[in-house]
Amino acid sequence: MTIDKSSTVDIDVKSPQTPIARLILAHGAGAGKEHPFMQEMASHLVAGGIEVVLFNFPYMQQMKETGKRRPPDKADKLLAHFAEVITHITENIHSSLPTFVGGKSMGGRMASMLYQEHDEIHGAMVFGYPFHPPGKPEKTRIAHMPTLTKPMLIIQGERDTFGTEQEVLNYTLPASIDCVFLADGDHSFKPRKASGKTQHEHMVYAAKLCVDFISRLI
Repeated sequence: MTIDKSSTVDIDVKSPQTPIARLILAHGAGAGKEHPFMQEMASHLVAGGIEVVLFNFPYMQQMKETGKRRPPDKADKLLAHFAEVITHITENIHSSLPTFVGGKSMGGRMASMLYQEHDEIHGAMVFGYPFHPPGKPEKTRIAHMPTLTKPMLIIQGERDTFGTEQEVLNYTLPASIDCVFLADGDHSFKPRKASGKTQHEHMVYAAKLCVDFISRLI
C-alpha cells in the first residue's frame, strides 16, 4: 500500500501483485475513502486483479483535519480535483496500466461527468448512482448522460432511494450505460434479512461485475 499526502492530493493505492488495470475510485458525499464500504469494495477488487486508487476530495480532507462536518464542494471543484488525481496517478504510478474511474454515489456521478473527456480513461463504474435526491424523483441528475459514448457500468440496489429499479428502468439512457440491480439492496447494497441476501454477497458480486466489465474492455 502506498499513501501519498501532498498539499492537494490524499490518496491510498491498493494493488495486487500483478494488476491488470487500475480503478480510481471516488467516495460519496458523507464519508471519505476510509469508510468501510470503500475499503471493502477496494479489497474485493484487488482480489480480482484490479489496482484501486482511493482518494479524498478537498472538503473531506478538511473534515478529517478539523473534525467538523462540511458539505461537499460544488461540482466544478470536485471535478477539477478528480482530474488532478487522474493526472497525478497516470504520471507517477504504473502509467501503462489501463485506467478506469468510478465512485460511490456522488463520487460515481462525478466520474460519469468526467470520464468522457479523458482519452486515457477506458470507462466508468458507479456504485449506487444518485439519480435523484431521496423523495424527489422529479429532480433527476441525468442531463449529461445522453452524450456519453464510452462504456459505463452502474450497479444499483433495487430499492435505492436515490433511484429504484422501477424508476431507473423508466429513464432513457444511452446504450453505452449498463445498469445491474442488486436484489433488495439499498443505496449501500444492504438488503433486508427477509430477502435471504447479505450486503457482503452483494459487495462481492458487485466487485466481480466490475472485474468482468474491465476485462472486456482491456
